[in-house]
Amino acid sequence: MEEGARPGRRDMLVPAGLVVLGTTELAWLGSDGWVLAAALEALAGVALVFRRTHTWLAAPAAALLLMLMPWTGTAMDAAATPIFFYVLGMYSLGRYLPWLGAVLVALATLGVVAVDFATSPGSPDPTDAVFVLALAVPPFAFGRIGQRLADQTRLLAEQGEQLRDAAVREERDRIAREMHDVIAHSISAMVVQTAAAQDLLRTQPDRAALLLERVADAGRQALAETGRLLHLVRDDADELGLRPAPGLGDLPELVASSRRGGLTLDAELRLPDRPLPGVVDVTAYRVVQEALTNAQRHGKGPVRLEVTAEGDRVVIRCSNAVNGTRRPGSGLGLQGMAERVALVGGTLRREAGEDRFEVEVELPVLETAP
Repeated sequence: MEEGARPGRRDMLVPAGLVVLGTTELAWLGSDGWVLAAALEALAGVALVFRRTHTWLAAPAAALLLMLMPWTGTAMDAAATPIFFYVLGMYSLGRYLPWLGAVLVALATLGVVAVDFATSPGSPDPTDAVFVLALAVPPFAFGRIGQRLADQTRLLAEQGEQLRDAAVREERDRIAREMHDVIAHSISAMVVQTAAAQDLLRTQPDRAALLLERVADAGRQALAETGRLLHLVRDDADELGLRPAPGLGDLPELVASSRRGGLTLDAELRLPDRPLPGVVDVTAYRVVQEALTNAQRHGKGPVRLEVTAEGDRVVIRCSNAVNGTRRPGSGLGLQGMAERVALVGGTLRREAGEDRFEVEVELPVLETAP
């Protein structure tokens, strides 16, 4: 029941149709007092206009008004339209009221109807109560079914909204990870090379110029990667993101790029001789990229990288000396790495000592990986 709401046009259509039908029927019958009986049906129709907003009052009021019709000289068994009023009222009780309230009001309404039939001016028949009960129970049951279906529809809509919200949050997290993985690596290289160029600007200007040229190249690469990600975000069909996702096959270029960026890197890559599942391939690349970015940003000295893809797993180990003079990072990189690894059912272990940091990741290479 929508208590306090105002009835709409659709609430008026069915009662108006019943009033027109009932008035036409009574006029055609031409019984004594048919005008008064038609007025009672009209009032019952007005009451049923509020069957959705004030169900507990509208349905019993309509029943009580119709029970006065025998006192106008119109026999209840002569007119058929009042049956439709009862059916609509009983359906409304089941459809718009809570279960207990609907049962109580329905029983009270049926009791009053039965008493009216037993005390009507005409010849009463005890079977009339059974007849009224047979008319009332099916529409009440259909009303209950309608309410249950409406409740399920509402719950499904709410669950769908929750799933959409969860999907939006997950997509935002994915985009944040992609942006961090792609941009942080290039920016870290730019910062390191710019600092080195500043140190060499006066003593070795030629080498400083070379480093600044590499900074410009890294910036252009970052812009290209950012544009690709923005295209992917805006294009659901992936018509614009033409560049394939990176994988373990791109690690040699990543290692070379890191070395060109000034990172002293000792890399041992044992890459697979067969294609890996796409999600595992991309995750392994992003893990290595983030590990090298962290080493370049927060580490010092040489970096040791081992990537082994054998059998049913990929193992990535990266260790570097810790530069205690640099500020700690935001932690978003490691958080994104952990999320990526968890999504494919892998494990991540990290050890942070006083002078060294090491991260080890193991990814399952299974076609059934989540």
